[in-house]
Amino acid sequence: MRQESLTFLTGYLNNNSPVGFETAGQRLWLDYITPYADETFTDVYGTAVAVINPGADYKVVIEAHADEISWYVNYITESGYIYLKRNGGSDYAIAPSMRAKIHTPNGTVTGIFGWPAIHVRDKAKEETPGAKNIFIDVGCSNRDEVNKLGIDIGCVVTFDADMMIMNEKWIVGRALDNRIGGFMIAEAARKLKENGINLPYSLYVVNAVQEEVGLRGAAMIADRIAPDVAIITDVTHDTTAPMYDKQLQGERTCGKGPVLTFAPAVQNNVLAMLFDAAKAVEIPVQRCASSGSTGTDTDSFAYSGKGVASALISLALRYMHTTVEMVHTDDVNGVIELMYQFLAKLPAGHDFRYIK
Repeated sequence: MRQESLTFLTGYLNNNSPVGFETAGQRLWLDYITPYADETFTDVYGTAVAVINPGADYKVVIEAHADEISWYVNYITESGYIYLKRNGGSDYAIAPSMRAKIHTPNGTVTGIFGWPAIHVRDKAKEETPGAKNIFIDVGCSNRDEVNKLGIDIGCVVTFDADMMIMNEKWIVGRALDNRIGGFMIAEAARKLKENGINLPYSLYVVNAVQEEVGLRGAAMIADRIAPDVAIITDVTHDTTAPMYDKQLQGERTCGKGPVLTFAPAVQNNVLAMLFDAAKAVEIPVQRCASSGSTGTDTDSFAYSGKGVASALISLALRYMHTTVEMVHTDDVNGVIELMYQFLAKLPAGHDFRYIK
């Protein structure tokens, strides 16, 4: 990975962009992608868009989502302990002993997720971490002290865990789901610019908000852009890691290439073109089947407006919705290259309908 790309990725992953509060991360993303686009814009909830060759009748989207799971401050006890509500699919089980960042109008306050010592827990009655017993300690002895720090009901909380490179080929950190997608779509745009590709259509590079609470940002921006084609990228589970049931969940493995999904929302002619693009330049790909919803922004784009020919390119990831999400750099490069090849070869006005 070139140094400029790694520097951006590191800063982007270490930044905090919780659901509903994605502004800081979106600014970083726009600063990075702007040199490779002709124009940019944002919508009222913070979805960021870079446009290449604006004004064409035929419109294509590549999309990822920018938000990370987090918590809301829900209740502060008289003794100064802070109880939480989930903001997205945050996992109570991983919270005990984690460090936390509480984002307040006065800045960031550091806290910790406390938990009683193993010596004093009653094994017969031991509770699993949950809404009633997960709490944050910010070193205050009463509610007034907590409030003086700027902490009140509604403040958002993120885990304090930075990115690292492991064994020279693994990217590890929180919120790779799905800021790694934002990185990949930006890199695809960079490759188009640096290789002098003149697209015969308008390309909208979309970094959407609020995916983690129901694909909300994608639904809004899909209606606004009304594209003809949409390629979504998101993460999927590496089911070869321990405690997965491959008979139920299928088999996907980090390091074996991008994952292409079969699902009702995935338009089969777009999917076939992605397979062809991968084959033409020998990008290894994996397959995934999804009954009903894909659970990604693909659904929002596919079923928006008059219907949008959509497909999903996924990145295999280990330990989703934890602070140690892992992806393989070969897969990251594979997704970028597959998007680039698809975009470079797509003719303007291509009709993906089954029946004409």
